[in-house]
Amino acid sequence: MIAHTLLMQFPDFTSPSIWVSLLTLTFLEIVLGIDNIIFISIVASKLDRKDQARVTNIGMLLAMALRIVLLLGISILISMKEPWFTIDFWIFHGAFSGQSIILILGGIFLLYKSTSEIHHKLEGHDEMKTQSGASKNISGAILQITLINIVFSFDSILTAVGMTTGMEGALVVMIAAVVVSVLIMMLFATPVGRFVNDHPTIQMLGLSFLILIGFMLIVEGGHMAHFMAGNAEVGEVPKGYLYFAIAFSLLVEFLNIKMRKKEKPVKLRGPHDEYERQDRSVEEGI
Repeated sequence: MIAHTLLMQFPDFTSPSIWVSLLTLTFLEIVLGIDNIIFISIVASKLDRKDQARVTNIGMLLAMALRIVLLLGISILISMKEPWFTIDFWIFHGAFSGQSIILILGGIFLLYKSTSEIHHKLEGHDEMKTQSGASKNISGAILQITLINIVFSFDSILTAVGMTTGMEGALVVMIAAVVVSVLIMMLFATPVGRFVNDHPTIQMLGLSFLILIGFMLIVEGGHMAHFMAGNAEVGEVPKGYLYFAIAFSLLVEFLNIKMRKKEKPVKLRGPHDEYERQDRSVEEGI
């Protein structure tokens, strides 16, 4: 049935508009996937360097699989707009759907995870990881990546569906954009992750970005639920403003890194200090 539906909706790739839509959606998926890469790199940084690339690739493949599953079940996704329960207490009013609940819970998880990571890197105790706990840590990292992939996949698919409404063969175009964008991100995810983990200020900026994104997801969930406190309804946060702030902050930090290249960066707490020292010793021939 799915194969028949895909054939019936197969787009005309000889049309320039289809290619423009594909490129636009691919770029959109990459932009929306940046926060996913940041989260995956922070989670993977707790693992041995030999496991980081594998877990990162698993995380990106999970993101691709979840996006495709959501696209194939788009009717179920759309039906989740219907309210599951309502709140009408005192000055608080709202009708919460499946979509709004997922976004709100995902935002809360991001706020908790980001704040916990900031505390660990600045004030927490170093974690001594044993060999017997390695598989458990990998499983925990993959579980966290899967949970947050559900939220990020959900948000990006809703945005893509809104952009392709009425387009012939929209489903095939969106699946192609998801596959291409994830393959591109997989090429850069590991080096980007290591760059983030090697520069403390980039780590702190990345965690701050996740706090912003978590807050945005909560607000977006409240907006979907038409949540009101008194006479004020939760409005939508324009994502362009958020991504501009992120891009501008990264540009400033890249300039700082280039100007202060010779200065030794502050050392943040982490479970792999010994591994990193050994890697640097080998690279320097010590």
